[in-house]
Amino acid sequence: MSTLADRHATDATRTTAATAEQIDLVELHSAHNYHPLPVVVVEGEGVWVTDVDGRRYLDMLSAYSALNFGHRHPALIDAAKRQLDRLTLTSRAFYSDRIGQWAKDLCDLAGMDMVLPMNTGAEGVETAIKTARKWGYRVKGVAADRAKILTFSGNFHGRTTTIVSFSTDPTARADFGPFTPGFETVPYGDAEALAAAFDDDVVGVLVEPIQGEAGVVIPPEGYLRRVRELCDRYGALMIADEIQSGLGRTGYTFAVEHEQVRPDILILGKALGGGIVPLSAVVADRQVLGVFKPGEHGSTFGGNPFACAIGLEVIRLLRTGEYQQRSKELGAHMASRLRDAGLAAVKQIRARGLWAGIELVPDAMPARARCEDLLAEGVLAKDTHETTIRLAPPLMISQDDLDWALDRILGVLDRASA
Repeated sequence: MSTLADRHATDATRTTAATAEQIDLVELHSAHNYHPLPVVVVEGEGVWVTDVDGRRYLDMLSAYSALNFGHRHPALIDAAKRQLDRLTLTSRAFYSDRIGQWAKDLCDLAGMDMVLPMNTGAEGVETAIKTARKWGYRVKGVAADRAKILTFSGNFHGRTTTIVSFSTDPTARADFGPFTPGFETVPYGDAEALAAAFDDDVVGVLVEPIQGEAGVVIPPEGYLRRVRELCDRYGALMIADEIQSGLGRTGYTFAVEHEQVRPDILILGKALGGGIVPLSAVVADRQVLGVFKPGEHGSTFGGNPFACAIGLEVIRLLRTGEYQQRSKELGAHMASRLRDAGLAAVKQIRARGLWAGIELVPDAMPARARCEDLLAEGVLAKDTHETTIRLAPPLMISQDDLDWALDRILGVLDRASA
């Protein structure tokens, strides 16, 4: 059997003609809304991917948690192939034999009553916003066009016009106004600031249990419980965006479970589609999602039978608890190795489950350069806000593969320290 070193021999500092050709095509014909690392991936299996030149890399990003179960998980691929041979799309003009069971199983997983299926995470957030507003008018009794949703500094919920309206990231907002009203942003993790922002027009609080794009920022202990208490006191919906943090990433099925909090609305996406197809969902109780009537919201592809067939298998995998446990145990191992190294290049390690943000000191930045160093070592990771390297390996990673990646990450950071 080959060793890890035998399986991976790479010199990613060298850009070949095949790589350059593919990158040039993207740069010429695709809008420049991303700044990818210079690697062209053509195959994936488990935690490993192969580029156009046959070089192998260990994926420590998991498509921002969309690949929680790894690349081409056999059970998910089998479910997709079986469904491809039967039916891919009906639109919601008709029923399919997949959406009902998927919705029931997802409700059971979340402990809630109803699901509203969409495709992307941003669509899920937009759906939750519409849900909270409609609930506010129909149930809470807020005057027309006065509904307010409280959001947080450092948030990332997507890039639609409405969502960037309450972003605090200048890059996400610049040149996209005028912005959608109805939102008030308060400091993340500051319970007193949140309490001061409540009034009778607040219909919801939209919170990431852990802020991923901000650099895996974890709020103070007890903060989510305080959010829940304030929503109960003022009659507002607690809306938990678990698009990145949910479905096993942090050691629990949902990150809110770390504080034993039950939100009124869960927003799910990314890993819900098994890394194969976009699938998102808003999950809530009947008194919340029951406000919708036919024609008031929808999506042609939302809840399509192909996505639901894969989603059913995702739920089955999560029901075993295996992935949550692996995330908890291997995440503790990863955090310990990162923290115990005591590297001068590192300002702070923030970690929960198999999710970590390595914030660098100014002399070791930008984080982009360190991710390019990691690429040369055969590890795929990505920077955020120039200061932080994010790590989110597939939850099925072995400890040997994780340690292989961590050895190289620590080596790169050690050289940055020097």
